Amino acid sequence: MLAALITLAAFLAMEGVAWSSHKYVMHGFGWGWHRDHHEPHEGFLERNDLYALFGAAISITFFALGSPMVRGHAAWWPGTWIGLGVLLYGIVYTLIHDGLVHQRWFRHVPRGGYARRLVQAHKLHHATIGKQGGVSFGFVFARDPHVLKRELKRQREAGIAIVREKL
Repeated sequence: MLAALITLAAFLAMEGVAWSSHKYVMHGFGWGWHRDHHEPHEGFLERNDLYALFGAAISITFFALGSPMVRGHAAWWPGTWIGLGVLLYGIVYTLIHDGLVHQRWFRHVPRGGYARRLVQAHKLHHATIGKQGGVSFGFVFARDPHVLKRELKRQREAGIAIVREKL
């Protein structure tokens, strides 16, 4: 039971890690890797896909910490379960963000429910031009699209973000 709680906590914590790294790294000093995700481009892969390596490194590190006798030290047992939570988040992220939202793996347009809300929220994230401003930096949990539209309007009026005309 404790292992399942640790796994769930790590999964939930990864949304915070993803949100902050998306807002402050990808839309900050790491924009060079993230830009092609916001612009039309050729090919299946994006430079932005390199960020997945960081998530994998986090997961692998915790799995290693949870493995017996890493460099002669006893295992830190929660490491395995934290690593599993990070891995599960990466799988869900890949299915939802790359698969459902950007339709890289399969074609499905949700007509309602939370899946539609996720797609709408992420489309609103892509409504800005460039790295400044923006909304909805998370990947698995999405705020109400009406609230996000109001925030984008406020950012446009304040000169914080360049927002595409159609919202």
